[in-house]
Amino acid sequence: MSRIDLDLAHAYRPNPRQESDYALLPLKMSFRDGGAYALLGPSGCGKTTMLNIISGLLKPSQGTVMFDGRDVTNATPQDRNIAQVFQFPVIYDTMTVAQNLAFPLRNRKVPEEQIKKRVGEIAEMLEMSGQLNQRAAGLAADAKQKISLGRGLVRSDVSAVLFDEPLTVIDPHLKWQLRRKLKQIHRELKLTLIYVTHDQVEALTFAEEVVVMTRGKAVQVGSAEALFERPAHTFVGHFIGSPGMNFLEAHSAGGMLEVAGTRMRAPRELPGGPLKVGIRPEYLKLAAPQSPGAVPATVTLVQDVGTHVMLTAAAGGVLLKARLHSDAPAPAVGEAVWLRVVDGHTCYYQNEELVA
Repeated sequence: MSRIDLDLAHAYRPNPRQESDYALLPLKMSFRDGGAYALLGPSGCGKTTMLNIISGLLKPSQGTVMFDGRDVTNATPQDRNIAQVFQFPVIYDTMTVAQNLAFPLRNRKVPEEQIKKRVGEIAEMLEMSGQLNQRAAGLAADAKQKISLGRGLVRSDVSAVLFDEPLTVIDPHLKWQLRRKLKQIHRELKLTLIYVTHDQVEALTFAEEVVVMTRGKAVQVGSAEALFERPAHTFVGHFIGSPGMNFLEAHSAGGMLEVAGTRMRAPRELPGGPLKVGIRPEYLKLAAPQSPGAVPATVTLVQDVGTHVMLTAAAGGVLLKARLHSDAPAPAVGEAVWLRVVDGHTCYYQNEELVA
């Protein structure tokens, strides 16, 4: 395993002059030895570009890639000792499961006794011990992808294992099982794992740290809790959560805060001028009229989803989402309510960045 340090930028066109010319804007980032990371963001945000630069499939147009302090910017994937698992299974249909898993080891002339032992260990982790003698051609898509995962994990000496949306072709019911299995394998093998996905559930349940990306930029690196509780950028607040964070325009001056046309005392020292107030639907609560930190709103939609009630209300020209307990009486559509938008969970943003 290796510590990976990136100090680079990448553009697919020559002589980039503006931000939109870059697939990856200039960044400095480190992945610690033995860590489990996810690169999370919408399509086209640069996460696969970053993964391919780490693996050596792509050379950055500027900057360096370091493995344990060694410059590998010009090194091939083989020289970097990388294993990569792609979106679609890369296996040999004519081989058995055991032969597929053993292939990377035989390629490196590992003794047969060690191969047999290692293949047995990985097959057991993937719950495929009973299928070792089956030909891969007759297996379902999820089993083939498990083989592909196993081929990436079978070498114990790799610098890192890179996953490029490996569960896209898997039945949704089986995705949870494979995510759980990958988490278990990481705990047992202590490999450096980097996992690309656009699915926040995959990223947050798999990784110790998540890199949230948009438009070629890594806007926040942190744990699931940090991304949820303190999004460093409004994009992170929007992207993480289902539904995402509520945002309201606000203005701060002289220790007072105006939110959605309602003036209130600022809960703490805030920079003067225009701000955005952000609060998660989980923390947005009904309040008594004129309560501190609350704004008036009109209910536009009430959805009972069993475990909770999702309330939608209009305030200051913005639709807000509040996740309410299902056992509490919900207001009716058209009813005037007050919602507490400022409390201990509220985040404040200036120029889309979190106010410290």
